[in-house]
Amino acid sequence: MAEKKSATLPRAAYERELLRLQTELVKVQEWVRTEGKRLVVVFEGRDAAGKGGTIKRVSEHLNPRVARTVALPKPTERERTQWYFQRYVEHLPAAGEIALFDRSWYNRAGVEHVMGFCTKEEHQLFLRQCPIFERMLVEEGILLRKYWFSVSDAVQQERFRRRLKDPTRRWKLSPMDLESITRWEAYSRAKDQMLVHTDISEAPWFVVESDDKRRARLNMIAHLLGSLPYHEVPPPVLELPPRPPSTGYQRPPRDLQTYVPDHAANL
Repeated sequence: MAEKKSATLPRAAYERELLRLQTELVKVQEWVRTEGKRLVVVFEGRDAAGKGGTIKRVSEHLNPRVARTVALPKPTERERTQWYFQRYVEHLPAAGEIALFDRSWYNRAGVEHVMGFCTKEEHQLFLRQCPIFERMLVEEGILLRKYWFSVSDAVQQERFRRRLKDPTRRWKLSPMDLESITRWEAYSRAKDQMLVHTDISEAPWFVVESDDKRRARLNMIAHLLGSLPYHEVPPPVLELPPRPPSTGYQRPPRDLQTYVPDHAANL
């Protein structure tokens, strides 16, 4: 336990560096917006590896009109009859946009393959087509970054236990997540096979060690920033105008409107 504590990044250092990196992410956002860039960041990894928390820190200070998170539900009956990548293409960014994929087309290489939600033929077809698909994205000018969050089995199980006890995070735990405990080695083999086929020079995988969530978040964001040729875009010069004098407006009586009760007064 002592070793685990000493390896954890102190909160003060974490929050200080996180704010600095998030400030740089805002600069990236303005560079993407003004230069018409298209950025796709894929977040993959085992359940409870810290993907969702990292995405929240990445997007925390960004404009949701520029940067959006894509977290698709299971495909509909119609989508199951489409070309596999088709439903994801719809969510790719246009010029001046950032798309953060909270899981992505790699579902087929992981959970669908391990849990038997796709056939062996569909899985093999995915492994053949995925590098072609991603090369097409890069050739089109899309900036594609792929991160795999790696967590140990012991840490994953501990995070599952905490989710079971925490009513605010209980929704994060599904029967599918618990099933991943008993299929740890199957997921490991699937991940290894996926990397062999899809770790291509045009769109390489970057592995994030995430047993320590604070380190993982800082490391991932710092790497993303370092991989982009962005520059600071000077903000427009804005000045607050003077407030004009009153023209005689009078607010209606308060009792004509329904107010939210002051719950905070009872605390």
